[in-house]
Amino acid sequence: MKNVTVYTTDRCSMCASAKALLERRGLDYEEVNLSRDPDGRAELQRLTGMLSFPQIMIDGQSLGGFTELVAADRAGLLLELAAA
Repeated sequence: MKNVTVYTTDRCSMCASAKALLERRGLDYEEVNLSRDPDGRAELQRLTGMLSFPQIMIDGQSLGGFTELVAADRAGLLLELAAA
């Protein structure tokens, strides 16, 4: 499996939904909670140019936010993108 990283914040319903979707698909992920990691915000902006949440990265490549995650899942691409 490729490394999946989810950038989140506290009290973010779409962040919780993104993590739940990844869990339902059996995908392990690393969570970077930017409410507790201010340096992570700068890193996220450097990596993606985005500051909205959640942001999902697969092996260092930006998938996008919750909308893009759901679209990839519905298209049957999510598991393929995360496969080794």
